[in-house]
Amino acid sequence: MAAVLCLLSVGAWAAATPSKPAATGQTSGCLIEPHRVADVGAQVVGVVERFTVQRGDRVGAGQTVAELQSDVERANARVARTRARVDAEVRVAEANLELARQKFDRSQALVRQQFISDQALEQARAELDVASQRLAQARGQQQIWLDEKGVADAQLGLRTVRSPIRGLVADIYIHPGERVEERPLLRIAEIDPLRVELMVPIAHWGTVKKGDVLNVRPELPGAPTVAATVTHVDTLTDAASNTFRVQLTLPNRDQRLPAGLRCKADLPAG
Repeated sequence: MAAVLCLLSVGAWAAATPSKPAATGQTSGCLIEPHRVADVGAQVVGVVERFTVQRGDRVGAGQTVAELQSDVERANARVARTRARVDAEVRVAEANLELARQKFDRSQALVRQQFISDQALEQARAELDVASQRLAQARGQQQIWLDEKGVADAQLGLRTVRSPIRGLVADIYIHPGERVEERPLLRIAEIDPLRVELMVPIAHWGTVKKGDVLNVRPELPGAPTVAATVTHVDTLTDAASNTFRVQLTLPNRDQRLPAGLRCKADLPAG
């Protein structure tokens, strides 16, 4: 795993104190790694227009990190938005429907007064039905334009690459102007918290349990002993080394520890 670089200020170190440190015995070599790493790629094929971050930058989940060229998609989105805003046909259809309704109401009154024939009333009713259908048609067309706007906006959104996690930009693999298909654009590493991996001798089987707090000493000048919590204990052993794997979570507020460090972990006394 590539080490994630970050600026260190020795004077700013703050040791984490275990709430209930276990009685220690033997130590075990360990490795401090990012909690998780994401190789971030684009959802569509395209040409990278620009990166909005640089290596070493902190990013949040959902933050834009890169954009693909999207001239055609932006144009389509503008056209779709314009169409979706145009409601003139709906307003005309609504006005015609209101006129047809008024005409029908007058025709009903005139029929009762025997000023017009029943045939004229039926004609007014037919005109009312036609006006109602035209309004429904206009509203249906407007809904289609709204749906097209949603599709255009979604296609444009696919040209924006966002970070799936909170962390640091560990590496950028390509340059603006390059075409991307299946390969990732950049790597994001989450280093708060960090993950500590260690192989524990089989003699300590049963003494290390989930939830235990162990002291971890990073192999870094000036770095203090820190506390990490056991989050996973393998139920399978490695026959070749006669060990089993243990995973710990190490809080890394302010990202004072870089990932990729070797370390020593104090094991509970057997």
